[in-house]
Amino acid sequence: MNRRSFQLAAAAFAAAALAGAGIAAAQDKWPSKPVKVVLSQPAGSGPDNIARLLGDGLAQSLGQPFVIDNKPGGQNVIGAQAVAHSAPDGYTFYFATTAALVTNSYLFKTLPYDPLKDFTPVAFVANSPFALLVNADSPIASVQDLIARSKVDAGKLSIANEGPRTFGGMIARLFNARSKAGANLVSYSSVGVAVQDVLGGHSNAIVADVASTAQLVKQGRLRMLAVTSPKRIAGWDQVPALAETLPGVDMVGWMAVVAPAGTPAPVVARMNADINTLLTTQAFADKMLAIGPIAAPGQTPQQFDAFLRQEHARLGQIAAEIGLLPE
Repeated sequence: MNRRSFQLAAAAFAAAALAGAGIAAAQDKWPSKPVKVVLSQPAGSGPDNIARLLGDGLAQSLGQPFVIDNKPGGQNVIGAQAVAHSAPDGYTFYFATTAALVTNSYLFKTLPYDPLKDFTPVAFVANSPFALLVNADSPIASVQDLIARSKVDAGKLSIANEGPRTFGGMIARLFNARSKAGANLVSYSSVGVAVQDVLGGHSNAIVADVASTAQLVKQGRLRMLAVTSPKRIAGWDQVPALAETLPGVDMVGWMAVVAPAGTPAPVVARMNADINTLLTTQAFADKMLAIGPIAAPGQTPQQFDAFLRQEHARLGQIAAEIGLLPE
């Protein structure tokens, strides 16, 4: 190598080293500005309430505001796509649910994002059980009662849900399939609209997440017939699991944090550690449980990635069982 070539190589090496040092320094100082957390649900929804609770906790531990950016619509596609196409710089995260990261893969022939390739798993946050509910004034007092009535008046008894291409809609279809019930599954644009129709007596029952309906149950306006987890859940011990009537039913939604693929590993590790610290704090877990979801701390990003792949396989089989084909 001649003198000139050596000088150029040395200069390039020095520049690369400085650039690397600059990136490392930036990561060491992360976050140095507000962090955006996108979610696919509207303000005031169950996931929104949890995201804001989590954001407040992270703002205290990390010293920067966590700004919640609601992008509802498109069955989670709008919010998920926005994050998938964001810069992987550690300043954009996605507060995701089961639908966005798993079940959408089996509901749509094409998606503008890849649930497994376009995101970096950061932290599992909470399990979010769904429930089968009726108006508190309804004569339907149990799951067995609901099934019996649906068979007597096949097609007349209605169960509200967010539509067949949602997690709640999948649960409603699975309930019909495994119970041999003849319930009429009525789709709504949102849980809020569906709940109002149940409260108004226009629909007999509803499948909805516990987080969205917990307060109405506590106020005595809705009656919870069963939760969709394989066992009864903390805080709702008096409510049977749907699996007690229909063995094998395990349809628990969940909430988690992911980032655009390529987000720096040190940022992911720090977020994972701070989120898990919050989730293991009893006061924080209690606040979350009061909303509905159950804190589930302890997963590393690698463990969360393995869980996602297992969920894809399991829920893909359920989609096939209920005859739900991608469109």
